[in-house]
Amino acid sequence: MVISFSLALLFGVIMFFLIRAGTIKWGPAIVAILFGFSLASTGAADPIQDFLQSVTDGVNEVDDSINSSNGD
Repeated sequence: MVISFSLALLFGVIMFFLIRAGTIKWGPAIVAILFGFSLASTGAADPIQDFLQSVTDGVNEVDDSINSSNGD
C-alpha cells in the first residue's frame, strides 16, 4: 500500500508540532516560511526540487524492493 502526500503538508505538520512543543517560536517559524517562499523564486528552486525528487524516487525503489522480496 502506497501513501502519497505533499512534502509541503509534511513540513507544515512538522512546523506545527515544533511550534506547539515550544521547540521553535512563532517568529523564527514565520522567518523560515518566508525564506522558503523567497527561495522558491530563485534559481535554487530547480536543484532543490530535483534533489527532493531523487530522494523520493530512491525511497520508492527501496519500498518496491522490500515489497517484492516479501512476496516470495
